[in-house]
Amino acid sequence: MPEKVYEFIYDEYGNTKEIKVNARGTAVQANKYTNKGTTFSEEERKNLEIEGLLPPAIRTMESQVKNNIQIFNNKESDIEKFIYIRSLFDRNVTLAHALIASDIEKIMRIIYTPTVGLACQRYSSMFRMANGLHFYPGNIDRAEDILRQYGHRDIRVAVVTDNQGILGIGDQGAGGIAICLGKLMLYTQGAGIAPWHCLPVSLDVGTDNRKLLNDDNYLGWRHSRLKGKDYVEFIQRFARAFKIVYPNALCQWEDFSKQNAFAIRDAYLHDLISFNDDIQGTGAVTLAAVLTAMKIKKEQLKDQVFLIHGAGAGGVGIAEQIETVLVEDGLLLDEARKRIFTLDSRGIVATNRKLEPYKKKFAKDPAAFPWLGDQENNALLQGIRKARITVLIGTSGQTGCFTEEVVRAMLANTERPVILPLSNPTEMAEAQPVDIYRQSKNRALVATGSPFSPVTVDEREVRIGQCNNVFVFPGVGLGVLASGARQVLPSFFTAAAHAVSNQISEEDIDNGILMPPVDRLREISLQVACAVAKAALKEKVSGLCVYSTYQHDNNPDRIEILIERMRWSPRYLPVSPA
Repeated sequence: MPEKVYEFIYDEYGNTKEIKVNARGTAVQANKYTNKGTTFSEEERKNLEIEGLLPPAIRTMESQVKNNIQIFNNKESDIEKFIYIRSLFDRNVTLAHALIASDIEKIMRIIYTPTVGLACQRYSSMFRMANGLHFYPGNIDRAEDILRQYGHRDIRVAVVTDNQGILGIGDQGAGGIAICLGKLMLYTQGAGIAPWHCLPVSLDVGTDNRKLLNDDNYLGWRHSRLKGKDYVEFIQRFARAFKIVYPNALCQWEDFSKQNAFAIRDAYLHDLISFNDDIQGTGAVTLAAVLTAMKIKKEQLKDQVFLIHGAGAGGVGIAEQIETVLVEDGLLLDEARKRIFTLDSRGIVATNRKLEPYKKKFAKDPAAFPWLGDQENNALLQGIRKARITVLIGTSGQTGCFTEEVVRAMLANTERPVILPLSNPTEMAEAQPVDIYRQSKNRALVATGSPFSPVTVDEREVRIGQCNNVFVFPGVGLGVLASGARQVLPSFFTAAAHAVSNQISEEDIDNGILMPPVDRLREISLQVACAVAKAALKEKVSGLCVYSTYQHDNNPDRIEILIERMRWSPRYLPVSPA
């Protein structure tokens, strides 16, 4: 197949309006971006020389989607459904996205959390077709040349992982790229960033997972993980190459482990247009739930006291985002931090012990909180009582640690405690929502990280809001690209959180629901993108949108038009010979 089978033709908003192909015959059908299956028109079949290669009947996309839904629903297991969608994506990307969009709430659980975790673990054994790029010590010196191979696709967003911190399952080596593939599908579903503009990247620096290293089928670089100077140099080589080849593209760091996640995010804050979703996306979506809770409680954020159980990347990211909004609301930095407690496996994080650098910001001085000197008071339950916690957030992965005693302790501090068991996957949640409602006599305000079934509250069925990062990162990405922002600021995530919270209906607020439904993802992503772009204008970090000839000229109204019209949707485009 020629190196460049296709060329995208854009309208003034940077949205693809047509695909020109240099190939003919089976090469057109074999490419996932140009293939339409049985939907090619008679004229296209003739012009592209695929007459006779297809049955005579021409199906509509609606008919194709209906047919594929039936096949999808007949698959017995979630992993079989995952494989089916990935296979469809590999042969007809537009149809795959139309299928996903037909029931985003249901299918998102297959292409992303929780099924994608299993896909990471089985990546090597069920490998079918390469997607994205794999850098390892044997090719990192040629990173620029390898990245340039994708230049014809006008890459706008890359999701990049070193595969070490896969949520709930840890180091998965080369299999971590499945997370990037899933995230980028959601960029397309939510933000409308066309799939050809998306690039998944695995930075394969080895693995310390002995099971993988001993597996004959393992496809990754079969060595222990690079560490120290060697690891840093590897990341630097990739970042330098990415900036040279795609200077205007957004780089989302994904599933790096704790300290590496913070170090890499901070190192490239000004050098790349980048952010870390595990830190900042998690912080923003959690803040959105808390902001909604304040509307229900009719209280102010600055009057709350927060405890985050789990001081990893997600937990500290939440703490950072809460700190950011408290300062934006008028508190001094020290005042804001005094209201935010973090807790790890050794108890409430305090300055009187050796700490990883990323934990130090929210460590408490026992001189200011004398009760921390007593080891017993360092634990979760006593910490809630002593600090008078009103918002409890779980990112620990410790199943069931939000016990009835914990819920009752929260009730003693506030009439309507906010309790968010956010750990993924479902079986690792700190508590079951139904138990929290029962133990709090339906007074707690609850959202989770994983999807849960509705519960009955006061004889009515109540949906459990899900703090899913998907409400944030697609819109942040689109807002950054449309505004031409040269860096991703903390205020962007505050804006995103407010935009998500503002999408909660009055009916849901009356029922104590903290997050919008997933089936409104595309609409919510649009609102997040507009909020982020306007934040970029306000912070004076916006520039020209390099993907569009329609320029916003720093006009908020024009930038909204640009954002809405630059979004791709899964419909077949005209395909014609070059």
